[in-house]
Order: sequence, then structure tokens, then C-alpha cells
Amino acid sequence: MPGDSRRYLVTLAILIVAALGVLFVSVGETVLGRGLIGQGYTYVVDIDNWRRTDRERFVQSPYNFSLDGDLNDLPMSIGGWQGRDVPQTNIEAMILLDPEQFVQRLYSRPESGFLWLSLIGSRKSKSFHPPQICYVAAGWSTDASSERIPLEEGDIYALRLLATKPLEDGRQIQHVSLYFYVWADPMRDNSRGLVLFRTTSPVLGDLEKTLATQKEFIRLFFTRAQG
Repeated sequence: MPGDSRRYLVTLAILIVAALGVLFVSVGETVLGRGLIGQGYTYVVDIDNWRRTDRERFVQSPYNFSLDGDLNDLPMSIGGWQGRDVPQTNIEAMILLDPEQFVQRLYSRPESGFLWLSLIGSRKSKSFHPPQICYVAAGWSTDASSERIPLEEGDIYALRLLATKPLEDGRQIQHVSLYFYVWADPMRDNSRGLVLFRTTSPVLGDLEKTLATQKEFIRLFFTRAQG
């Protein structure tokens, strides 16, 4: 067989294999998420926005996290929690991140204390960076791990970030965050929009109790999941 013909067939075979791989991924994702379609909005969530992990889930929500909508439409009053918008004072960070949508709220409930909800929505990769970067820059030490969040059906995962800062009197303060990424596109095409969902609260005594409160809050926004 002439060399040119052989190279042509090899190239053609590679292209066919690549196309089949994309097709299988697309079909697999469609089948996996089919049980959630028609039950509200359906998204893909994961703890990493650069690569797929085994924590990736299809998830159902009664709320619109697509950038085609407005993240500010998420309820201020939910599950006994009452929220209020908190102005962003770090203008330099907003200029650097240049998000398409940004929400920062303080939610409180008498029996649970308070927490912050932060949402960053963008179609650009530069809008997202690990939250520990900001803590470390401000003199905090951080420890990261993942946390399982059971829903009404199935579960999702979040990255847990525990940030600690010593005080001059020898005490220390701690914040803990749970965060994950939300795609409206099952192919995880950032050009169609990506949202960082993050809850943060101070650790007042018991870390596990603080995490349980955040997980309860997150369950108000996401109901069912398939992995």
C-alpha cells in the first residue's frame, strides 16, 4: 500500500475512534441524567472545574442556576433562613475575576446562626480560583478535603476548606467552606456557563455541627442526584 494511503487510513481511524469516544460520553451522560429530566432543573456538579472526578453527579434543583437566568432570583427566604445581600468591597478582586454574575448573601436563622452564600457565574476560566488562595494571602492556614452531602435521593460532594488564623492573644478563629461547581451543560462546556456554589461560616465550637448546618442549607437548593 502506498505510504500516503496508509497514513490517510491511520488518520481516518484515529478520527473515527475520537468521534466514537465523544458520542459514548454524550450518550452515557444523557442516559445517566434521564431519570432527573422533567423533575425541575438538571445540572452536573463536581468538586473540580478542570477535570472530571469520581465525585461528579447529575443533580436536580427547583432553582435556575443557568447563566441564561439571573442568580439573584434565588430566594432570600428559604427553609426558615432569611438572607440579605452583602456588598462586595474587594473591587480589585472583582476586576480580576470579571464574573458575569456574582451573588454574595448573608443568611441567618435563629436556631442555626448564620452563613454566607457566594455564587460566581461566568463563561471564562479566569473567573474561578481555589478559595484557599485568598485565605493564604490574608495569613490563614488551610486544610482541604471532600465532604459527602446526602440529598432526598442520592448524594453530591463538596470540597471542604477549613481555614485557621491565630490571634495575638493566643486564640484562633476558624472558617469552614463547602463548595462545588455547577454546569447546565452535561458536556461541561464552560462557554455555556459555570457557577461556583459556596457556603461559608465561622466554626463556633463544634466543626461537625457547623458542617451539618451548611449541608442542611445546601439541601434546600438541590434535591436528587445520580452518580
